[in-house]
Amino acid sequence: MASGEALSALQTAALPPTSTLDVLRELVVAYARKPSINSVAVVGNAPLEPSRERAAAIDGCDAVFRCNSFVLDEPGQPATLGRKVDVVVFNRLLRASPRVFDRYRERLYLMVEPGRLHYEPGRRPARWPLDLGMFMVPNREITLPLSEAIGFASRHEKVWATTGLMSAWIAVTLFPDAALTLAGFSMIDDPDQAEWTHAWGDSCRVAPEHRLEPEAELLRSWVSQGRATLLR
Repeated sequence: MASGEALSALQTAALPPTSTLDVLRELVVAYARKPSINSVAVVGNAPLEPSRERAAAIDGCDAVFRCNSFVLDEPGQPATLGRKVDVVVFNRLLRASPRVFDRYRERLYLMVEPGRLHYEPGRRPARWPLDLGMFMVPNREITLPLSEAIGFASRHEKVWATTGLMSAWIAVTLFPDAALTLAGFSMIDDPDQAEWTHAWGDSCRVAPEHRLEPEAELLRSWVSQGRATLLR
């Protein structure tokens, strides 16, 4: 081996191993523009009544995660869910609200694809921005541990968590010591619903691959244990 090759090999071997989660964590920090993340807000899509306090609490977090067909407070409208968004967690069945791809170059887009465990093709909808960059959330490190935590056999059955819960799980996995704020999770109070009512767009049925009660139980446990604060 030439001396240059030997030096390169030695330098590479000396580098600490980098996991997919390490890379993902660094990306969130970069897009949040914070040297460290001490507080995270995860905002679901359920409609909520206006609240200046809630909106300020969400926007005051170091990193704000929103998912799928999210909405932001608009100028001239009552403050409700805040306007900050650092991370967008979404899937290929996304029904994009007007704000989903707004200023997309300034946000981190995380694609969850639990359906790839069974049948979901890796196609990219043509209506998305052609230069949209995204990070594919790994099923091995995120989806399957979450499924195990809520009792889903996702390797063998077509059942997995909602994108909202996956957003919260990503946040606590990457930043276990950060204060977690939750808002817009209707399943916590109504796990028996058969239809979703969204802050934007029409209501739709809860997909057959989801089981809301185990998800609600996990989120309620975080709140009761002081791991998360729920803003209603």
